[in-house]
Amino acid sequence: MSESSWRRRMREARAQDPEATARLLDELGTEDRDAAEIDADHRMSRLEAMREYQPGATLQEELRLRLSGPEAERGALRFQWGNALLDPVERAVSKAAGTPVELEVTGLSRGSTVVHARPVVSVVPDPEVLGGPVATAADKGVRTFARLLTALEEENDVREWAQLFDSVDALSKALDRLQLSLGLTWYAADGGVGQADLTQRGVQYAKRLQATRDDDQEFTISGHITELRSSGVVKVKSGLPQNAAAYDVRVEPEQLYRMRLVLGDNVHFRVRFRRKLDAVGRTRVSEYHFLDMAAEELTLDAANDPPPA
Repeated sequence: MSESSWRRRMREARAQDPEATARLLDELGTEDRDAAEIDADHRMSRLEAMREYQPGATLQEELRLRLSGPEAERGALRFQWGNALLDPVERAVSKAAGTPVELEVTGLSRGSTVVHARPVVSVVPDPEVLGGPVATAADKGVRTFARLLTALEEENDVREWAQLFDSVDALSKALDRLQLSLGLTWYAADGGVGQADLTQRGVQYAKRLQATRDDDQEFTISGHITELRSSGVVKVKSGLPQNAAAYDVRVEPEQLYRMRLVLGDNVHFRVRFRRKLDAVGRTRVSEYHFLDMAAEELTLDAANDPPPA
């Protein structure tokens, strides 16, 4: 195969002046940009070229999950990892989006193990926005989820994402158990590229956020007894309607025996309502503990009713 003319000229120029290439690179300088920014530029350039021929064109949304660790070096995905890792991601994205988002796996590649996925619902052009796609639930959900992962990895305040933490807890526990790290890359329909990571640093921070503190309040609960358990639980229903609030009040079994309560009794219990709050502000446990009998004239203002059990 013959050498092209421009390659020949470049080779001859370098032969005449060996330092020409170095000077050219020095003139151009270097860019301090990460791979996501460079990839986003390439995608946006591709999108612009596509819109020259089809003004409403969009790029396919894609989510890539990179699993790295000793067990992921072979570029394979074990069946047991599926529900443990992929399901919490879908649930977190759906919660962040405010609507169910279904994701489907489209492929698997090595480096270490890379899962390729996409939203089941495709992006469609928005006729009201020239050349612009409809903002998708998947895009909103993944971007929010990625910000949370970044905050965890950097050990920042994450309370604004408290509603996502049930799914994130499940994901971080699975990563901890399997000794894996997660890298997330989102390829948006508009060409943008977002990245986030959850390594063992972020996993351990998520674990520390689960530590709880007690938050106590005292109330008077009035109503009639609908259930008595020998384990020391008295269920008190606050009214006759079927949907009236009911409370499970914990009483020491010996004390409960001495009180000689019967079903249907009207009671006024002074109780301690104890919540165990984690560092994110979630209630992990809530219980009512009996303190003593209150006078019958002490009634609870409806505006200050304790939360039901």
